[in-house]
Amino acid sequence: MTFTVVVTESIPPRLRGRLAIWLLEVRAGVYIGDVSRRTREMIWHQLCEGSEDGNVVMAWASNHESGFEFQTLGPNRRIPVDFDGLRLVAFQPDSKADL
Repeated sequence: MTFTVVVTESIPPRLRGRLAIWLLEVRAGVYIGDVSRRTREMIWHQLCEGSEDGNVVMAWASNHESGFEFQTLGPNRRIPVDFDGLRLVAFQPDSKADL
């Protein structure tokens, strides 16, 4: 079992309900739980299939150097970047601010 966190924005209500089957929604769009790797992968598959125009980040505890791993889905200004084997987050400038 691995502690897992899922943060969602603008996903369909039916997918929010499905997430609540496996994880506890502690705030709007923020889900936590202690699930197996197989369950985590199944949840990610459900998110990929049903997120539509929303965006999602899933993070879980691991024996990585940082102590966790994460993956993202959908449009967001924060994007994962690999830096010498360490996963970091780059922040993209707001395209509206450039106008």
